[in-house]
Amino acid sequence: MYLLCNYNFYVMNISVIKIGNSRGIRLSKELLERYNIRDTVELIPKKGYIIIRPKSEPRKDWEDAFRQMHAAGDDQLLIPDVFDDETFDV
Repeated sequence: MYLLCNYNFYVMNISVIKIGNSRGIRLSKELLERYNIRDTVELIPKKGYIIIRPKSEPRKDWEDAFRQMHAAGDDQLLIPDVFDDETFDV
C-alpha cells in the first residue's frame, strides 16, 4: 500500500496490519503531527487510490466566539442589512 501525503507525491510504504476482525494502517507520530491529524480523518476513495486527510471543521468553536463577541458588544453589522436600491418585489 502507498500513502500519498498532502499531494506532494511523497510516497511511503506502510504495512496493513490486523486490528481485531479488520485491517488498518498505523501512522507515525511525525505524520500525525505534520498533517495535524487528531481523532478523525476523511477517507476519499478515488479510482486506484485513497486520499486520507484530517477532518476539516472550519466552523468549530464559532458558537463560543460569537457568544463572546455578543457579550463584548462586538457583534454589530458593518454594512446596512438592506441596500437602498434593493427590492423584494417578485
